[in-house]
Amino acid sequence: MLLVVDIGNTNITMGVYEGETLNGPFRMTTKTKRTSDEYGVLLLSMLSSRGIAPAQIHAVIISSVVPAIMHSFHNAIRKYLHVEPIDVGPGTKSGIRIKMPNPRELGADRITDAVAGYTLYGGPVLVIDFGTATTYDLIGADGSFEAGITSPGIRISANALWNEAAKLPEIEIKKPVSILAKDTVTSMQAGLIYGAIGQTKYIISQVKKEAGLDSLFVVATGGLGKLISEAVEEIDQYYADLTLKGLRIIYEKNCG
Repeated sequence: MLLVVDIGNTNITMGVYEGETLNGPFRMTTKTKRTSDEYGVLLLSMLSSRGIAPAQIHAVIISSVVPAIMHSFHNAIRKYLHVEPIDVGPGTKSGIRIKMPNPRELGADRITDAVAGYTLYGGPVLVIDFGTATTYDLIGADGSFEAGITSPGIRISANALWNEAAKLPEIEIKKPVSILAKDTVTSMQAGLIYGAIGQTKYIISQVKKEAGLDSLFVVATGGLGKLISEAVEEIDQYYADLTLKGLRIIYEKNCG
């Protein structure tokens, strides 16, 4: 079995592949102060709850944008699963050529999403990940990473509202029935969700226009991606486990 791990700024998302079948995903919060033993115990507990013994994990591949936890997390994998983890990064075979002045600047999560998007849907494809940040990545017909756009994620915007405005409360992030809000909570929800919908529509439109790609396929993923995808007809597909799928594909390219 292959353990795939996506370490984001907010959550660590994991799954176990047996062949092409995914058991998961399961998540824990990303905390830089955890020790390798804390990560190891949490990991074993999550695997056990799904009937998976440590000895069944033969390989681990990790995509991370949080360098501060990698020493502890790597040691947890070694101590509790007895496997040497593989990191997605410079030198990893991905099949994606990065057309950027400094390819090393591109996060491992974006490379992983790009690999999955291109493998599943071909190119050109626009991959949108609604995570801590919302990212839009354009992959060309030949599998090249052509361009990327980064904006604050919906939760970042929400946190800014209630942390920076003294009278605004912390709210549930959901789409209200109407944009014509009548109270503070729904007015915040309307601004956050309809604002994200509008931004998504505009960026997709502008990418198609500037790249000259009227037939561009658009796939979305990420925690709040389903909510936005349901309201944006320009998004062709929502794929919840796109990043984990990409990790499996990259593992096969390097070790399969």
